[in-house]
Amino acid sequence: MNSVNSVRRPLIAGNWKMNGLRADGAALAGTVAVRAKAAGTTLPADVLVCPPATLVAFVGDALADSPVWLGGQDCSPETSGAFTGDIAAAMLKDLGCRAVITGHSERRAGHRETNGQVRAKTAAALAQGLIAIVCVGETAAERDAGQALDVVGARLLHSVPDNATAATLVVAYEPIWAIGTGRVPTLDEIDAMHRHIRALLAQKLPDGTNVRILYGGSVKPSNAREILAIPDVDGALVGGASLDADEFWAIVEAAPVR
Repeated sequence: MNSVNSVRRPLIAGNWKMNGLRADGAALAGTVAVRAKAAGTTLPADVLVCPPATLVAFVGDALADSPVWLGGQDCSPETSGAFTGDIAAAMLKDLGCRAVITGHSERRAGHRETNGQVRAKTAAALAQGLIAIVCVGETAAERDAGQALDVVGARLLHSVPDNATAATLVVAYEPIWAIGTGRVPTLDEIDAMHRHIRALLAQKLPDGTNVRILYGGSVKPSNAREILAIPDVDGALVGGASLDADEFWAIVEAAPVR
């Protein structure tokens, strides 16, 4: 395995998906904020929560004066206009967001988003000074056919704008077949995919070796420590476990100090 680059501080990002009402969101975010403030300088990772759009403002209030970052789950490639239901990157920035997820597998599949659309959304996020968390992954059929590395590589290269940098880009590898299923790739499989992504980023971007690569796919307290110990795993994109403050914080505390 490759040696860890010391500039890649772990990032633990919670994707709440379409879950939570105002009281739920404020309580969950408030608990995470209190724990992050209590950790102070011993906090081992950057922490991000991405609530549904209806809760971004409320969660932002709950996170105020804490080190926890606020993020969005998606953004439009457009800056403004007649795009009913869409949310511009500038709107997320205006609410205090620091990051936004683009190209999550649920949007690629359920909304048929193409690599080109993901790239355009990512570019829009970067233009507003947001950190873009670009998601890439493969289906069970693609992995079983031996196509996982090629499929993920193509999605990565066609979804990331050329002007992305290690300061503005995070890549999240999410094996689609592992999301919400309880199935998890072996540590060797995760290591191989993250090394592959690292090599492609190094070829595409001048500082690609410093881009943080998160693992996402049924991450939970029981497996977080061994996954996060893999050298090219720079954190986690957490789904279901991020809806439970205790579980989410246990994953945060499992991050290695780098």
